[in-house]
Amino acid sequence: MILKIFIFLFGTAVGSFLNVCIYRLPRSLSLIHPRSACPNCGHKIAFYDNIPIASHLWLRGRCRHCRAAISLRYPVVELAAGLFAVGVFSRFSLAWEGLFLYALVAALLVVTFIDIDHQIIPDVITYPGIVIGLLCSFLPGHITYKESLMGIAFGGGILLLVAWGYYLLTKKEGMGGGDVKLLAMIGAFLGWQAVIFTIFVGSAIGTVIGVAVALRTHGGRTMAVPFGPFLSLGALVFLFQGREIMGWYLQILR
Repeated sequence: MILKIFIFLFGTAVGSFLNVCIYRLPRSLSLIHPRSACPNCGHKIAFYDNIPIASHLWLRGRCRHCRAAISLRYPVVELAAGLFAVGVFSRFSLAWEGLFLYALVAALLVVTFIDIDHQIIPDVITYPGIVIGLLCSFLPGHITYKESLMGIAFGGGILLLVAWGYYLLTKKEGMGGGDVKLLAMIGAFLGWQAVIFTIFVGSAIGTVIGVAVALRTHGGRTMAVPFGPFLSLGALVFLFQGREIMGWYLQILR
């Protein structure tokens, strides 16, 4: 139990850094300098006001100096990163495999919120992620490097074909290159089977939410729905329960 608490605290600290990435990467800002500051008044945030989750609760979600509201997203990301840390390291291990897979989870969290806000998936996340995922395949007990390479090729290739097909039919850009590279990264970490699962789950959830919420008209315009968060969700489901779900589904088909 004590170990899990430490793992959770480690995860929340990672989540605090992920919040920095979510805010700064789309703006092409350094992740190191300057120190974090209130976006409203510009006052530098002291270390005691930057404690994951606790500081947000203590300050009641407001800046200590100007009392401007601080987005609830910050503690949500920190909490999610902490819970995922416990989940990943409990299911896999505290060894290299667990660290690599937690890196994937962290990348997916960053991708999700950046894509929601800006409808982009930064290459600075997906390109290194593909390389790290391939390196992860050389770890004992994980997928083989052949499965990782197949995941990269299949993950990148299948969405690229879908994007080309959509453009040929509609003459419009329907799926960004970021989604293609994101799925290639997922394939690098989890293999080609995860690609199929991720596309199926992501598309199913995305369709339901898109029809219910996002694809509605505002002043004659149709609101675009970022696909990255749904691909990320599909990958996370596969990471924790995907093989069991696929096995259950195949048994039903027999």
